[in-house]
Amino acid sequence: MPPGAKVQRNAILPEKVPAAGVVILRDGDPGPPEVWLSPPGYYYEHRAEIEVVVDGTPAARDAAFDALRLAIGTALAADRTLGGLCDYITPEAPEPVLLAIDGNEGLKAAVIPVILAYATTDPLL
Repeated sequence: MPPGAKVQRNAILPEKVPAAGVVILRDGDPGPPEVWLSPPGYYYEHRAEIEVVVDGTPAARDAAFDALRLAIGTALAADRTLGGLCDYITPEAPEPVLLAIDGNEGLKAAVIPVILAYATTDPLL
């Protein structure tokens, strides 16, 4: 992550967004598994989300957004199994939006959907 970027899990968006931006990892929804019966197994395509939010002047905001998006993409591409926790992860393209805030240039934000494919012998583990 770029220096100064704040990374959180399942948090509320802070009142003040640092210049380097905020990344919030959302646990998401595993959805119903594909069930194997012999031996018992469960295959999930879990949809999680990564929220990216930056603040600042339009030029600084775009640069910070691009730096965060690049850092996230590079990290995911470097380890598509998250250290063996998943069989494979597939990020989807973000759709950036501008969020107007009174008295401010506005925030630039996007949700990056990530599909986590994995199998387990117990849906609670």
